[in-house]
Amino acid sequence: MNRICELFSIRYPVIQGGMVWCSGWRLAAAVSNSGGLGLLGAGSMHPETLREHIRKTRESTSFPFGVNVPLMYPEIEAIMEIIALEKVPVVFTSAGSPAKWTPWLKERGIKVAHVVSNSVFAVKCEQTGVDAVVAEGFEAGGHNGREETTTLTLIPQVRKSVSLPLIAAGGIGSGNAMMAAMALGAEGVQIGSLFAASGESSAHPGFKNLVTTLREGDTQLVLKKLAPVRLIKNSFFRRVQDAESAGAGKEELLAILGKGRAKMGIFEGDLEEGELEIGQVSAMINQVEPVSVIMKRIIEEYLACREHLSLDDKYSF
Repeated sequence: MNRICELFSIRYPVIQGGMVWCSGWRLAAAVSNSGGLGLLGAGSMHPETLREHIRKTRESTSFPFGVNVPLMYPEIEAIMEIIALEKVPVVFTSAGSPAKWTPWLKERGIKVAHVVSNSVFAVKCEQTGVDAVVAEGFEAGGHNGREETTTLTLIPQVRKSVSLPLIAAGGIGSGNAMMAAMALGAEGVQIGSLFAASGESSAHPGFKNLVTTLREGDTQLVLKKLAPVRLIKNSFFRRVQDAESAGAGKEELLAILGKGRAKMGIFEGDLEEGELEIGQVSAMINQVEPVSVIMKRIIEEYLACREHLSLDDKYSF
């Protein structure tokens, strides 16, 4: 049996990214109801807001779901306490070391996966005792690894380095891409951008509609002196890019970034001055669709690709 499906008690090895301002209870429940693992994005929620979303998710699905927790989150202790008290079965951690919280979560019967951008951190995750690792290539939206390693390069390196169940992330936008990741050693995939632009995403309709217009090259990594992040090219992006080209330091970049800019763009719909995070795979998204349609297409494409590769003589030697 597929280890990701077995670990999380899900039908398909498809994990929804826990994306800030996109991953509320409607999205998480819809993905879980469609056979994957839905995740709430705690990075954009105050503790009591997270509690509300956990309870609404549980009311909306009888299937497993989880919470994504950025470990640099300022209210991390309160968030973790709520997750434990609400008996959330799965936590995906990111943006920090899992050494402190992994044992704490596992003592409470919670499955833990951690997101990494290189094989060195994957080894540290295995030593820490996580149940699975997510290897995310730089094609992904939002915050990204400084190494800028692509998913197709990263997956086999992580696979060689650890024995943990391995989930691929970054640039996964189809069943064919899922098949490619599995061929390289992944046992499941985490998908962000497709779900960020879905009907159930909590993102602003204007943001979703903008995503459907993007083409190749319309996103790029910036803010590398702070924490690399992939953004849509808008007025805010260009101001950051100009400042970086002029040699701006961390303080100047922080002043340009300000506070709440991702909320301004993704949740409130300021498409010019907001921080609009999305992956390169957005160039393949042409319409806003329900999660059920997205999931059905991914699984059907994956199964068709698997059958095609096993039967087509052109892949024989």
